[in-house]
Amino acid sequence: MDNVFEIVGEIREIEIIAVGTSIREIKLLREQFGRGRWRKLKGIAHVKLENAKIRLAELHWYEAHGIGKRKIKIKRFVD
Repeated sequence: MDNVFEIVGEIREIEIIAVGTSIREIKLLREQFGRGRWRKLKGIAHVKLENAKIRLAELHWYEAHGIGKRKIKIKRFVD
């Protein structure tokens, strides 16, 4: 999937998928963004795609306190 998009509105139905060493990419996250209590999350949001269409999508991303959301990607469209 082409991941050039903009989140429109807020992310809903947020769930934690993994925390800390349960995250496969934890080493890479720490190297790129620093140490922190990393969590992998998922949620649903409207996204505006490159072609200007707005779709409802399931998003996955990583987040750590003091660092914020990183590597947000569209996992699938739910509309």
